[in-house]
Amino acid sequence: MARNEQLIRQHKLLQLLEMSRFGKTLDELRDDLVSDLGLTTLHERTVRRDVEALQAAGFDIQSETLERGKVFKLGRNNKGVHEIGISATELIALSIGRELLYPLLGTQYWRGIETFWNKVREVIPDGVFEHYDRYRKTLYVFGSPNKTYEQHEGMLKTLNRAILEHRVVEIEYASVGKPVSTRRIEPYGLAVYQSSIYVVATAPEVKEPSQRLRNWKLDRFRHAVALDEYFKPDPSIELADRLGRGIGIFSGESPTIVHIRLGERAAAWVSEDPWHPEQRMELQDDGTSILTVPAAHPREVLPKVLSLGVDAEVLEPKEFRDAVAEAVQGMAAKY
Repeated sequence: MARNEQLIRQHKLLQLLEMSRFGKTLDELRDDLVSDLGLTTLHERTVRRDVEALQAAGFDIQSETLERGKVFKLGRNNKGVHEIGISATELIALSIGRELLYPLLGTQYWRGIETFWNKVREVIPDGVFEHYDRYRKTLYVFGSPNKTYEQHEGMLKTLNRAILEHRVVEIEYASVGKPVSTRRIEPYGLAVYQSSIYVVATAPEVKEPSQRLRNWKLDRFRHAVALDEYFKPDPSIELADRLGRGIGIFSGESPTIVHIRLGERAAAWVSEDPWHPEQRMELQDDGTSILTVPAAHPREVLPKVLSLGVDAEVLEPKEFRDAVAEAVQGMAAKY
């Protein structure tokens, strides 16, 4: 554990030095490390040893004495470790990716995106940027929700550290329509789905293995504290595979196969904008199509089917069909 903590600390040190234009003293670096990593205490000698270890590893960390004391900063060799050529096409792709990640505004992830973007703008020739700017105006990115996670930055730092160190986290969680509850979770990773961040974590009190891993929406976190309690990760949990099993963010050991009858127009729309990589579409003799798609929960299918109106009908399983029928009946009663 000590070795892992040292690596995390030294990586954060490099980030702090990279973001500092005029350098930082050891005291300032120590205070920033304590704040960003959620530490209770950290001695200046430890910070000095970390700086020396990074210098020994080849990082160009220079020092100079100013009125406020001895400051450390990255030298020129680290301002551009890798010199790269970038074309207008690559700039367009980079800027589009940046705009798609606006929901991360205010988090440590966004700072990394923004500092890299600024570095690129500083080094590219004027002619290349003018060429890029002219073509960039032909494509616009919009439709992302107007939300950021700036207020959750502290919790994200806590959760990141807990994921790396396998620490149990105590959270205050406000499910929709329910009072705030205090829970303990074992975080495995973070996932971004439709501009929202989710914490993929197990609930220790749940004993059924297939139900333990859940996705907790960060918007509903009111507080998060990494405890001095560690958990042993389950080696059988593969997040990339698990998160891709259904058409939404709900989790489960195995997805349910849902069959949906689509009219001609609905089938064309779903073909243009697929719900899942493994979906299948079979054309029927009457001109309709049967869509077969995996889903973990009826609530994943419900909004998609309702958006297609009378052009879509859930055939099976019964649980999914009943969920849509109940929603339609409720809407009919109101309208």
